[in-house]
Amino acid sequence: MARHSKLQKQILALYRHFLRAGQDKPGFIPRIRDEFRENARIKKTDVMHIEYLYRRGQRQLEQLMDVNTKQLGSFSKPAEKS
Repeated sequence: MARHSKLQKQILALYRHFLRAGQDKPGFIPRIRDEFRENARIKKTDVMHIEYLYRRGQRQLEQLMDVNTKQLGSFSKPAEKS
C-alpha cells in the first residue's frame, strides 16, 4: 500500500467528514461521491488547483453541517454547442 502525502490525507479526511455530515440529509451522499470522483481525475502535480478545491470543500462542509441546510446548489458550465 502506497503512503499518502499530507495533502492526500487531508482530502481523505475531508471526504469522510462529508460522508458523515451528509448521512442525515437525503440525496447528499451520491452527490458527494460524484463530486469527489470527478475531482480525483485532476493530475497530482496540479497542487494549486487541488489546494483550492480542498479549501472550497472545507467551506462547503461548514455549510452542509449547518442544521438549516436542506439542499446543495451548484454552478455548472453550459454545454458547448458544436
